[in-house]
Amino acid sequence: MIIKNYEIEKNINLLDKYNLILFFGENLGFKNEIKDKIKDKKKDFEKVNFSQDEILSNNEILFSEVLNFSLFDKNKIFFISQVNDKILTTLEEIKDKLKNQQIYLFAEILEKKSKLRNYFEKSANAAIVACYNDNEIAIKKIIQEQLKGFNNLTNQTINLILNSSGLDRVKVDNEIQKIVTCFINKEIDQTKLETLLNIRENEDFNVLKDQAFIGNKIATNKFMSNTFIEPEKNIMYLNIINQRLNKLLEIDKITKNGRTEEAVNSIKPPIFWKDKATIILQAQKWNKTKINSILEGTFNLEILFKSNSQINQTILLKKLLIDICHLANV
Repeated sequence: MIIKNYEIEKNINLLDKYNLILFFGENLGFKNEIKDKIKDKKKDFEKVNFSQDEILSNNEILFSEVLNFSLFDKNKIFFISQVNDKILTTLEEIKDKLKNQQIYLFAEILEKKSKLRNYFEKSANAAIVACYNDNEIAIKKIIQEQLKGFNNLTNQTINLILNSSGLDRVKVDNEIQKIVTCFINKEIDQTKLETLLNIRENEDFNVLKDQAFIGNKIATNKFMSNTFIEPEKNIMYLNIINQRLNKLLEIDKITKNGRTEEAVNSIKPPIFWKDKATIILQAQKWNKTKINSILEGTFNLEILFKSNSQINQTILLKKLLIDICHLANV
């Protein structure tokens, strides 16, 4: 049974009637939030955690936990991480042995042809929730909801948080916690906020990214030589690039008869005034075909970055920026 992620956010109780629930996709922040909500809702339950590898190496550990249950034991819920098609046989064997117990499974990206995904989508007794990356509108809504009651929560402030986190829900939560801790009186000071979020550190990369999207080869090479790209922030840098690609895609959809500036001025939520001139230049050079080409590249890079820590991510990120700069001029 397919359940939409926004339905779960509104009502976590929708999961109660299923014994097997699978969350899959790249949005780690959403999965962590849901896991915390489940734990909080079932605070009196014993929580049992396994990885798929632990279960596959010894099937009995899961069966033992499920079957060895007495009236004096706490109710149990199970969390199984890093699952894929290999666990399907185990689930088919154990599903009829589950009484009031629930097993929550967490997977990375599962292709449409995945046997595990198909099993959950077609089953009336199991639930599957896709956890895809958030878009800009969704992240802005999260920021507004979590900082409700704070003064000076302007569009500019929200954009600062957005740019700092790069559409990553985990990073958004971290940045919001910093703000809540720092501004106890709920008065947000713009200058202090920029320092708190290390905005200055990300500015050089944003300039580099902007020059690449404009197609300015000389400036791109200059800033690439002078900008320190922190390896541990490579996923964030990819998210910043994706954020701009999605904005350009949105502009392309509403641009009529080449009137780019008109489209940029009419977009909602409004673009920060300091960024307008740059985005107009970029939008004039990027169409749907070119944007989708780079989006596919960033998607593949993110999977590669998360699955292979041995590769030189910074070199691949710089190559992506060079490709963007080249494609802007095609």
